[in-house]
Amino acid sequence: MPGILYLVPNMLGTHDGSTNDPLAAVIPTEVKALTARLGYFIAENPKTTRAYLKLVSQSVPLARTIQEIRISELNVNTSADALPALLEPLLAGQDGGLISEAGVPAVADPGANLVRLAHTKGITVRPLVGPSSLLLAVMASGLNGQSFAFNGYLPTDAAQRLKRIKTLEDRSRSEKQTQLFIETPYRNGALLEAMASGCNPATLICIATDLSLASEAIKTQPAAKWKSELAAGKTPDFHKKPTVFLFLAA
Repeated sequence: MPGILYLVPNMLGTHDGSTNDPLAAVIPTEVKALTARLGYFIAENPKTTRAYLKLVSQSVPLARTIQEIRISELNVNTSADALPALLEPLLAGQDGGLISEAGVPAVADPGANLVRLAHTKGITVRPLVGPSSLLLAVMASGLNGQSFAFNGYLPTDAAQRLKRIKTLEDRSRSEKQTQLFIETPYRNGALLEAMASGCNPATLICIATDLSLASEAIKTQPAAKWKSELAAGKTPDFHKKPTVFLFLAA
């Protein structure tokens, strides 16, 4: 009988060291206990996964030493041909955990294809409770939480990015749907400027940075207000920080 593929949540960023259990506020005790007993992980980054397991061990002893835990790598460069081998331990009866670099796996994450393959092979998939930056951003934005769409990354070319923003703003307006994006953190400023200048002045824009961390900052206001603040040099403190961008057209 195949093992179970657990979708293991991770923190959304590094902790500040101010608490003995930095996971306490974001990862349930039961999830930490289940994670601690696994001996096989499929990880976006093995190094940060080992660091995460060390944090887990501060409150729940690991069933094996970190050196004994097997960690296979799955990232954006992993080919489809390599996926079956990652599931071989589970097909042999061992439980395993899929873990992302941050947040929950298989959402804006290369693990989705592995989860799909697990289903085709009859492997039970169990998602575990943990922080999702996308859902936290929707919750805190004040925008429409009944209908929203995640659009991943927008084009890096300025003209193509503006065209995409206009298209999604039209969709947001016609469907009353919140639109979500993420960006490579060093390009956060360029994306906000494009949204502030390209959107209708009344369109509501939310910037949600460092969610669940001590440095968390969330702000929603019309595009016109963002544009005037940027013109005055009042840029959010979000350079090189993980940020979710949202807007709802007026």
